[in-house]
Amino acid sequence: MSSGFGWQRNGWVIAGIAFAFCFALVPLYNIACEHVLGIKMDQGATDASEVAGMQVDTSRWVTVQFIANTHSKLPWRFNAEKVSMQVHPGELSEAFFDATNTSDRAIVGNAVPSVAPNTASLYFNKTECFCFTEQLLNAGETRRMPVRFIIDPRLPKDIGTVTLAYSFVENDIATKKLAESNQAAVPAT
Repeated sequence: MSSGFGWQRNGWVIAGIAFAFCFALVPLYNIACEHVLGIKMDQGATDASEVAGMQVDTSRWVTVQFIANTHSKLPWRFNAEKVSMQVHPGELSEAFFDATNTSDRAIVGNAVPSVAPNTASLYFNKTECFCFTEQLLNAGETRRMPVRFIIDPRLPKDIGTVTLAYSFVENDIATKKLAESNQAAVPAT
């Protein structure tokens, strides 16, 4: 008569192997995106020393288009102040986006950036961006938010237009914690 303990132990081993395999997929995914598909995965600010070493290419213009979207359930208005601008590769540039919370409650949002074409993301360097941190907008609040960027002069010559798009989504967990902390701060009557 078998107690089934051997199958249970084997199940834990299989679950452990599956977990390790899934854990290993993260760096493989990053490698595939950056080196095979040409998609830059890091979303942090570009190092100042890297930017300082870039030379401005005044012989060339690149058009940068700006797109602003919000998730359908996020009650914000979000737009780029300019539809597009022309920049020289290697030149520090700045664009602004405006967000307004149209609801009657404070909401925390996160901006999810993307750059097209995918190859251009390897050469699009943000030195400052509202997408690096959560954005808290109180009820009715409007905020003007900058993004400062440099297009690396090594951008392939056949790319003359780069699109920078942001989609704002509500950070449900942070918004819920904010609401709970606001409720806890109100004294009972």
